[in-house]
Amino acid sequence: MSPGSDATEAERRSRVDRAVFQSQLLLAAALLLLVCAAYIFAPTSVLDVRFFTGVAVVFVLTGTAALMPWSRLPRWAIAVVPLIDIIAIIAIRNGNSVLGAGLLLVFPVIWLSSYFGLGGAVASVATSSLLLWASAAVTGGPLTLASLPGLLVLPITLVFIATTTLTTSSRTAAQRGLLRQQADLLEVALRRARRQEQTLDEVLNAVTFAVVAFGRDGTLSIVNRGQRELQAQFGHDDGQVGSTTMYKADRTTPYDPGDRPLARAVQGERLDDVVVWLGEPGEHRIALSVSSRPLLSPDGELDGGVMVSRDVTAEINAIQARDDLVASVSHELRTPLTSILGYLELALDDETLDASTRSMLEVASSNADRLLALVADLLTAASEKDQQIVMSFSQCDLAEIVGQSIEAQSLAAGERGITLENGASGPVLLEADGFRLRQVVDNLLTNAIKYNTENGRVAVDVRATGNDVELTVQDTGIGLSELEQTKLFDRYFRAEGVRQSSIHGSGLGLTISRDIVRRHGGDLTVTSTLGVGTTFTARIPRSR
Repeated sequence: MSPGSDATEAERRSRVDRAVFQSQLLLAAALLLLVCAAYIFAPTSVLDVRFFTGVAVVFVLTGTAALMPWSRLPRWAIAVVPLIDIIAIIAIRNGNSVLGAGLLLVFPVIWLSSYFGLGGAVASVATSSLLLWASAAVTGGPLTLASLPGLLVLPITLVFIATTTLTTSSRTAAQRGLLRQQADLLEVALRRARRQEQTLDEVLNAVTFAVVAFGRDGTLSIVNRGQRELQAQFGHDDGQVGSTTMYKADRTTPYDPGDRPLARAVQGERLDDVVVWLGEPGEHRIALSVSSRPLLSPDGELDGGVMVSRDVTAEINAIQARDDLVASVSHELRTPLTSILGYLELALDDETLDASTRSMLEVASSNADRLLALVADLLTAASEKDQQIVMSFSQCDLAEIVGQSIEAQSLAAGERGITLENGASGPVLLEADGFRLRQVVDNLLTNAIKYNTENGRVAVDVRATGNDVELTVQDTGIGLSELEQTKLFDRYFRAEGVRQSSIHGSGLGLTISRDIVRRHGGDLTVTSTLGVGTTFTARIPRSR
């Protein structure tokens, strides 16, 4: 038997012993008061043998009840005590009928009825009534009106008391059983909750992410091992992001106290991949991608939240190293490519070239132009776009820009039988960088032609909508999946179907185009259906 089972059994035995003694003690206390009253009002009755013997028996039984190990005896042995009490009470009553000692029969009747159920109730009432009637018969006194309460009313009263006790005990037992079942269910639920909490704790401590959970008042409730290890790098052991060493994505601008991710998350704000830097410039530094989700109570009110931080230092450094390498290589390629194009143009100006040589030189020049454009895209993508792309705003006509771009692309479209449709019906003026907008239109048209089907169609439309200008380029090409649409504007991304084809591209044109549109205060979006086509929409404010 386990130690827990031994403790439970010992507690049960102690409870049984205590219950027997307490039940007997109640009768002894009531009898003691009755003896005191008899001694005051009828001193001679105390000397009656029957009275004295009955009192002595009750007190001796009380002492016995305190000393006996009832839990180790058979259950029926407990019934001996209240049955002897009944005999003693009858003797006390016979010794002094004026005190009403017969009412003390209520105590053993209640005891037997509650502890032994129906059998105890019947036995207690029957024994009490028979002894009452037997004692009346033995004394041989006449049956008078004064004797009726003791011979009839008292037994009837005991019947009602036994019945009430039995009913109450049954109801109490049922309620106790129900409470026990509920307690068992609660215990099972508590064990399950503890197990789930332990599992959650193990899972959170197993992941490499830093996880912090907090209540509605911002008090931290969960801080996993990843968060503690993260903060240990900077001398913090409180599980919170160090306020003195946090900088924005540019690595130099410190966060204001109310603008830090944790403060925003506590206010119920939802964060997605917010990049922060921990550590002072020139010292140990790490980059974190922070996301948070608010938790709501059943009534919809803010009830805390969860914040997850992921170390992205290696990723950011790798991207920076890649861009530096691309920029360096692109710069090195640009000079010889410019020289190659210059000499090719000089060679093509020679009118004495035969047709075969001129054709080969034109192919070389075309591919050199394409390579130079690719290098230019790489340089633009690898640069810090917000600082390096120079914008020059002036009044320009987007419809005219579109017309020029369509004219320049008509030859490439004609080679594949693709029809170019210009829906611009008149001038559409706006304040913008015309050169950069031409770059956007060229990129969109080039993609629409390149990824279109043979003999397909490309429709370009420009129109003013309130304070904005809307440019749409719609094709009947291969289309994009929903997942590809979410990644389309990522640098160097190319769709699965395109990578497996012979169509060349760098995956930079759309990224650069969207950056240009956003520098104008607008945005570039895409909608597409696989096998049907793709539509790009650029919205640009008409004025700055």
